[in-house]
Amino acid sequence: MKLAVVGGGSTYTPELIDGFARLRDTLPITELVLVDPAADRLELVGGLARRIFAKQDHTGTITTTADLDAGVEGADAVLLQLRVGGQAARNQDETWPLECGCVGQETTGAGGLAKALRTVPVVLDIAERVRRANPDAWIIDFTNPVGIVTRALLHAGHKAVGLCNVAIGFQRKFAALLDLAPSEIHLDHVGLNHLTWETAVRIGGPEGENTLPRLLAEHGDAIAGDLRLPRAVLDRLGVVPSYYLRYFYAHDEVVRELGTKPSRAAEVAAMEKELLEMYGDPALDEKPALLAKRGGAFYSEAAVDLAAALLGGAGSPYQVVNTYNRGTLPFLPDDAVIETQAAVGPSGPVPLPVAPLDPLYAGLIAHVTAYEELALEAALRGGRDRVSKALLAHPLVGQYATAEGLTDRLIAHNREHLAWA
Repeated sequence: MKLAVVGGGSTYTPELIDGFARLRDTLPITELVLVDPAADRLELVGGLARRIFAKQDHTGTITTTADLDAGVEGADAVLLQLRVGGQAARNQDETWPLECGCVGQETTGAGGLAKALRTVPVVLDIAERVRRANPDAWIIDFTNPVGIVTRALLHAGHKAVGLCNVAIGFQRKFAALLDLAPSEIHLDHVGLNHLTWETAVRIGGPEGENTLPRLLAEHGDAIAGDLRLPRAVLDRLGVVPSYYLRYFYAHDEVVRELGTKPSRAAEVAAMEKELLEMYGDPALDEKPALLAKRGGAFYSEAAVDLAAALLGGAGSPYQVVNTYNRGTLPFLPDDAVIETQAAVGPSGPVPLPVAPLDPLYAGLIAHVTAYEELALEAALRGGRDRVSKALLAHPLVGQYATAEGLTDRLIAHNREHLAWA
């Protein structure tokens, strides 16, 4: 079995490698190719990756290359984890929206739109080259904004599934609170990427007992603290929102906070410099503890599980993925991309039925879906008017003057990445 990781020079790749090594019975990789144009980073990451495999007695080979076509040739699955423009572009996404009184975040709001505009054309080019190399290969997208990028891939006819680590993070957290194995926890997880709610926490599977009321009653303070939301909000909702919902539920508070501290991109850039120095140590043969602060917790477990299920291996039968709606949420078009529990196998994901949603959630999902449709149109066709319309449609923007100011800044800060600008 051959896998390729596009963006393999990421400082987060050792987390993925560690998962591949530990979970080799679930996903028996014989060849792994790390693809990245950044040769200096790729050499450091590739060296550590080989040492991790060797320490854990994994017999698979790891190669590195800057040649995308050679790297994906013959791959059974290709994982996408790239960041167009690097942390420098992310830093801009997190700062210039604040000038208009809007949240600065790499996937939510205007910053998320900027990332989509930079990313979608690049990802579609990669996907076409994967299809030429092996039309049967699965593309697993971990590249943000996952919902918009996955929608672009699916609309272009690619065998693609979007993946996010929010759900697996909640699964692990709730399992620990209930003193259960993570495999015993099944989430009724529904919404869009980075706009989701846990509406039930079931034991044993989709039909299992819902322990969410018990979790909120016994551990509501801890859960609310992790989400940085008042306990009263969780009690009123009766569900557990993703931590990304804080950008919506406490937008103005978040904007004030972001204006008083360095951006997350600046923090990550400093962390990456330290990590790369560690990776250059030939004695290092395991992922360093600092990597846990980099973000993307449990990504490796989720990626292994999904790839194994898609390739006919031992992956879990039910997994949270980003895929076509197909009537799951009746108030959305069938070709909208949602994030939900699905039965996953070699033919792809099939969303599980979802109970009717409270208008409180359904309304916001529909609103952001409309924005994502316009965002994808802007990413595919370009043009200032399309960018402005997408921003005007976003529930965190919604005012003409604000949308115009954000549009000017978005284009100014991303001109080198926008072919039409």
